[in-house]
Amino acid sequence: MSTAKWCFMGTTLLVLGASLASAQTSFDLNVGFGSAWDSSNSGGIDNASSLNAFGACTPNSGDANCESLPGLNGFFLGFGGDLMLYKHFGVGFEASLQPSRETYGPLASRQAFYDVNGIYAPIATKRAALQLEAGVGGARTGFAYTESGCVGTAVCTTSTEPVGTANHLNVHVGVGVQIFLTEHIFIKPEFDFHYVPGLTNQFGSDAVPEGMVWVGYSFGER
Repeated sequence: MSTAKWCFMGTTLLVLGASLASAQTSFDLNVGFGSAWDSSNSGGIDNASSLNAFGACTPNSGDANCESLPGLNGFFLGFGGDLMLYKHFGVGFEASLQPSRETYGPLASRQAFYDVNGIYAPIATKRAALQLEAGVGGARTGFAYTESGCVGTAVCTTSTEPVGTANHLNVHVGVGVQIFLTEHIFIKPEFDFHYVPGLTNQFGSDAVPEGMVWVGYSFGER
């Protein structure tokens, strides 16, 4: 290999090394607690006593077995991780879900959101950072039916069986303030907005606001 090529490769490696050295890389793992909200879509589902069991129905239409559908709320648990490749730019993953099923007419439901995001931190200091997020992922609504039965009066059982899921695209934006309590431990209040086309099949709107408080640990430099 010629001297010129060796010089070029050496210069390239020096530039790349300088770039990596100047980057402030950190990796965060966090768990969150909060809630998400959506209205009811005003529809209904017939219960198991109906000839139209678990079929769509209209509440207050004279169908005694028609049960109204709820809105979305309740407790959500979150899991996430962020990789800040530079002081102001990074990527991350978030997932939030209902750890317990909620009543959905005669069924039970569990809602989940997950997304991969780009992160921009216009303000980043040793003690705090403002983070803006935007990305895409999915939304999943799982449905189940709980049935109870007894043999005489001595033995009773309750079983919950999944009966289907609804999956949709999830477009996500969020803003959070990461506050460091120690050098590595932080809390991050965050407001998120999910746009989920097709979610009106389950709830009243495709737009879902969400509020979370994340607690996490940061590895690396800031």
